[in-house]
Amino acid sequence: MPPDGGEYPQPVSDRLFDSAEVDSPGSGLPEAGPDAPLAARMRPRTMDEMVGQDHILAPGTALRGAVDAGRPHSAILYGPPGSGKTTLARIIASTSDGAFEEESAVNAGRAEIRAVIGRAEDRGRHGRRTVLFLDEIHRFNKAQQDALLPAVESGVLTLIGATTENPYFEVNSALISRSQVYELHPLGRDEILTLLERALADPDRGVAGRVRVEPDALGALAERVSGDARAALSALERLAAAGGEAGIEEVEDALQAQAIAYDKGGDHHYDYISAWIKATRGSDPDASLYYLAVMIEGGEDPRFIARRMVILASEDIGNADPQALVVATSAAAAVDRVGMPEAAINLGQAATYLALAPKSNASYAAINAAREEVRRHGPKLPPDHLRDSHYAGAEQLGRGKGYVYPHDVDGGVSGQPLMPEGLENRRFYEPTRYGFEAELRRRRDAADKIRGKPAPQAENP
Repeated sequence: MPPDGGEYPQPVSDRLFDSAEVDSPGSGLPEAGPDAPLAARMRPRTMDEMVGQDHILAPGTALRGAVDAGRPHSAILYGPPGSGKTTLARIIASTSDGAFEEESAVNAGRAEIRAVIGRAEDRGRHGRRTVLFLDEIHRFNKAQQDALLPAVESGVLTLIGATTENPYFEVNSALISRSQVYELHPLGRDEILTLLERALADPDRGVAGRVRVEPDALGALAERVSGDARAALSALERLAAAGGEAGIEEVEDALQAQAIAYDKGGDHHYDYISAWIKATRGSDPDASLYYLAVMIEGGEDPRFIARRMVILASEDIGNADPQALVVATSAAAAVDRVGMPEAAINLGQAATYLALAPKSNASYAAINAAREEVRRHGPKLPPDHLRDSHYAGAEQLGRGKGYVYPHDVDGGVSGQPLMPEGLENRRFYEPTRYGFEAELRRRRDAADKIRGKPAPQAENP
């Protein structure tokens, strides 16, 4: 602090926004101009105007306490589009008692970051803090993120990052360890409705007097945008441009260009395929179809979906219904042969079959157990009677000697040991009593009896 107890003058470079500079804590954010999009004009300017995210912003939470005190800590705000990340980051910055800098990872490089850090170091020598708001931080590569690390670690600057991608995948672990990650949730229908009603009632920032939206249509609009406030306000702006009365039909038209909230290259890609797998494994065909529909409508690669179906057919169904693998591989072939959009029909058929098939992971567990045995103890040679005898000198070595051809034996099962020495009684595959695997269990037990293999000590239900 200066000797007289006041503040050092804020340089022009500290301006967070082009339109104005935030001069003091709690002064709020400058308003967007009249020609700015509705979503920008209606952006909340204070913490009290924020809608939703009570899990991180309610009084008594760590983030709210830091913001109210004007001493924010380094944080990464993670959430879907339109959940309020940028708005919250700007409000946090505006309430700080330090200088503010804003950069977008889309446009900023290492040179810009070094310049920010240089200015922050200058302020630090005079006892003044710097808050850096970095939008789309996930777009920074490792080298760019590393350039921030020393400044964040030493406290030269406080970093507020915003990202739509899971930061644990996209942000360096060292940078995460020095920041607090806050996940923002999609806004609920009622929260979106609140924002829409604000815009309809505000004659200055909003669209009051320019359009009247029927209550049912407004509710449908709030429901259809998947928690994306920006998308909701953009649709309302299109309705206002047309003017007059707006019902369900007009809302549907305004939403025509609305994309499904699904990022096939990001976090949603993994969330939805995970949900599809778990719903299908859980034998719920409706949930399986729903998550499949989200992926299809979101532009997911159908070949990726088909590959996961083929894997699930063996991992989660296995021999409880061997036909499941046939269905899944046929669907995968259909995707390649037919292509989208018609291949969605093939994927839907496969999804319902897989969901309602009896489930068993016995084969999956068995191959994993066998591989683990080999990894831990190394491969053991098969008994001599099973080894290759189709070469000169094999007989002298005893290869193939005494082998009993199963087709020559009544029932097709000989009593010969077929496992390597020391593993004669080792079991890897334990069929369940579900679906076709119950029949395989009966066959296994009959063959084991002929070979004199002891019955399992603990049987699966």
